[in-house]
Amino acid sequence: MGASRSQGWVWRFDQSAEQIWPTLADTARFNEAAELPKHRIEEVPQPDGSVLYRGHAKMGPFALSWRECPVEWVTNQRFRHARIFENGPFKSLAATLTLTPDGTGCRADYLLEVEPANVLGRLILAGGFLSSAGRTFTRLAEQARAFAAGQAQQPFEFKPAPLAASAKARLAAMLGQLERDGVPHDLVQHLGEFVVTAPEVDLLHIRPRRLARVWDAAERGVTELCLRAVKVGLLSMHWDLLCPNCRGPKLGVASLDELPRGAHCGTCNIDYERDFTRNVELTFKPTNAVRSVVAGEFCLFGPMTTPHVVVQQSLAPSETRDLPARLAYGDYRLRGLHPGREALVAWADGGFPALVVVADGVEAGPPAPPGVVRLVNRRDREVPVVIESREWVRDALTAHRVTTMQAFRDLFATEVLRPGDEVGVSHVALMFTDLRGSTALYSRIGDARAYQLVREHFAYLAAAIRNHDGAIVKTIGDAVMAAFSDPADAVRAALEVQRNVARFNLEQNRLGDDGIVIKLGVHAGPCIAVTLNDRLDYFGSTVNLAARLQGQSRGGDVVLSQALAADPVVGGLLAGISAGSESAAIKGFDQPIAFLRLPAEALAPAG
Repeated sequence: MGASRSQGWVWRFDQSAEQIWPTLADTARFNEAAELPKHRIEEVPQPDGSVLYRGHAKMGPFALSWRECPVEWVTNQRFRHARIFENGPFKSLAATLTLTPDGTGCRADYLLEVEPANVLGRLILAGGFLSSAGRTFTRLAEQARAFAAGQAQQPFEFKPAPLAASAKARLAAMLGQLERDGVPHDLVQHLGEFVVTAPEVDLLHIRPRRLARVWDAAERGVTELCLRAVKVGLLSMHWDLLCPNCRGPKLGVASLDELPRGAHCGTCNIDYERDFTRNVELTFKPTNAVRSVVAGEFCLFGPMTTPHVVVQQSLAPSETRDLPARLAYGDYRLRGLHPGREALVAWADGGFPALVVVADGVEAGPPAPPGVVRLVNRRDREVPVVIESREWVRDALTAHRVTTMQAFRDLFATEVLRPGDEVGVSHVALMFTDLRGSTALYSRIGDARAYQLVREHFAYLAAAIRNHDGAIVKTIGDAVMAAFSDPADAVRAALEVQRNVARFNLEQNRLGDDGIVIKLGVHAGPCIAVTLNDRLDYFGSTVNLAARLQGQSRGGDVVLSQALAADPVVGGLLAGISAGSESAAIKGFDQPIAFLRLPAEALAPAG
């Protein structure tokens, strides 16, 4: 068949390996910028529980098929990506990137290895295939250098197909409508440019939280921008059910009422259930009326496709492999790429625990020497293994987070679960409020004036809740139920409400000595999301306790459950506030419930 051919290139950067890695190791984006075609991946389960990955693509005159080998990498240091072809001019192709510190910057060594399969393959290599690839790679390395130096807005230059005149006209009209709807001009302009110029790898799953980070903008503002862009027809919404193992979007639906209870991940060969807090994500993409984005892969595996994975390697039978690695202290999960036992590691000092492959999965072994990751395979077959951070993907806009935003509930009130369906929510913070003495208020100032005051009080509460990334779930008479994805936000909102209610009363200039007095309770915990009265609602003991804690409020104070007050961020918010610990027998609970009361006199009005 002919000997393998290889060629290497060396690039030097003023930036560190940690700064260059996210760009050069983003293999999907790199491949699109190199103008490689998208491909289709076929996932074939094997009898031993592993998965064979077969790729298919049209490249020039060739309809190629190949075996996709899991990429091997150590974050910020090295990756190797190999393909074994079933047909075509090449038998195999592998690319390896190695980053090493070089003074205050780093050195990148890029190696391309190709083995021809036939005479045609040898002719292609003799015709300058490697040199041509090298020119492309060097051009992309220069673009990565400019991006890392802050001289370019995108990691790689991208030349999208020009929009048709009709699409341009629609886009201009949609952007204009967003501005008329009150969206800030700079955010509208950012979105318009992004939809037109971004590479497809960024448009298949638009993540507002990532855009906010790139644009240096507020998360809530960018998320609300995307939600409003759906209303004007610029973007479409997609609810993705993420695999808890690889965290890839393995199934997507257009609306919540189509969301299945679970899915199968062919990549990991596992079945999994849904959880609003952990693995249901809302993403967006442009509508075809503006820019068509075709589904497909530029790279199935890659370090930046799963950035929470810090080490991925394939171990030969009975192999022990020591790798130099610079991992940060923290919580990690050790696992195989395919189903099996896992090990959770809380690493705070000493050497990193060895990852040991055993008959039923992976276990943690003795610490390796400092600066080394030790991988041990005790099986008689090859096993791909993974070390990953247990921190969830920071850019995911989970269903839990977005459904506790007021803008979502205002814009998509009909986006609900199908009747009889329910979804677990691992953790939600719930606030209940009520007006103290509302019956007396109606008697004191009259029905019409009291009704108007109550309406204005709802608007006051809604503003405070929205300001802290929460949403009103429902109103019950004069009471309000609100939900927050972050318990600290719920407490911030509660403090704002009680600290500023005196100002609200003054601004309304109402008759009566006391104005309005608000009773308020907050609790956080797991619950069930359901559709009730045609809206998303919550059900369970967490809801019941939050409502009962509001009943313990005297008015003007804030009542917090002990579980909520124990949250470390909440603890920081309570520093300096004189709070009292109490307990009471509460209907529906067998034991007395302990809670914290922040008295009204300790909540001085702001300003």
